[in-house]
Amino acid sequence: MQISELINQIESHHDLDQASARWLMSQIMDDNLDPQLVKQVILGLKTKGESVSEVNGFVAAMMERTSAIELDQVTLDIVGTGGDQLGSVNISSTAAIIAAAAGAVVVKHGNRAASSKSGSADVLEALGIKLDLTAAQVKHCVSEIGIGFCFAPKFHPAMKNVAPIRKEIGVPTIFNILGPLANPAQPTAMLVG
Repeated sequence: MQISELINQIESHHDLDQASARWLMSQIMDDNLDPQLVKQVILGLKTKGESVSEVNGFVAAMMERTSAIELDQVTLDIVGTGGDQLGSVNISSTAAIIAAAAGAVVVKHGNRAASSKSGSADVLEALGIKLDLTAAQVKHCVSEIGIGFCFAPKFHPAMKNVAPIRKEIGVPTIFNILGPLANPAQPTAMLVG
């Protein structure tokens, strides 16, 4: 595949198939693309509107590169997509804590703010919660207290290549929906806000 062909396809408002999207995200995560090309892809997708096949392909590439967390119970993730452009506070972290206190088994996946004022990681860190847990440590937290947090940079380290570009763009993009879908625990249920 040629990156220029895929960018042309996106900029011509034609959806990528899942295999092409998966390959493209692999190139982004493996740091094989110039940041300006990555920015062009992100903005092209935003302008065109992301398709299901593109989102699925991007998520597949992310999940190929993460440490899965195998859990034997029904689990829930309460997660926001961030960047509502309203300046609202992070609600999903509080909701996740309340759900766990009420008996739900919660495996939250999140990051620092990229296109909003505060991300889940910012909130949890301010509460004194350790963020950089391994898959085994998250699993232990879930089994012991009914809630665990998967810090996205720990489970998806290749996304560091995109973080500065997302900050620069400053508005919600395909990456705002990828985070919730790329939870390494693959929870049974999700509440996405």
